[in-house]
Amino acid sequence: MTNFPAMLRALQDAGVEFIVIGGLAATAHGSARSTLDLDVVYSRSSENLERLVAALQPYHPYLRGAPPGLPFRWDAATLKRGLNFTLITDLGALDVLGEVAGGGSYEALSAFCVTLELFGTRCLCVELEKLIELKRAAGRPKDFEAIAELERLREIQEETL
Repeated sequence: MTNFPAMLRALQDAGVEFIVIGGLAATAHGSARSTLDLDVVYSRSSENLERLVAALQPYHPYLRGAPPGLPFRWDAATLKRGLNFTLITDLGALDVLGEVAGGGSYEALSAFCVTLELFGTRCLCVELEKLIELKRAAGRPKDFEAIAELERLREIQEETL
């Protein structure tokens, strides 16, 4: 099980620039669905890569689904050469995404964010409308299942304005 409070706190305490997307963002906007991992889009600046490495190093990040013993080095050079990483850590599952379909990079997505408190940590979180767009762009069956609920949440928000 993913320890969301500890994972968010580790990223925030290290000064990592990240945006929460995916299932936890949906939950933050009122979704009743549960999620098993934390999905974040991260800034690819050199300084932020170093902060991301430092934040997660104590929790032994490893490629989720990779065979045990496969050589994997968690460092800024690996992050710079790659883009999107699905990880397992001592705190649980984490997807760190340099870009996301329908939203692009951290810099592009940052215009579509709100600051929310998640498990006692203030974080940038993708706004509901953009989250729906990201789910559509991902195109997975589980995302399509979530869209109807997210659209209803959007309607409720609009009714209360």
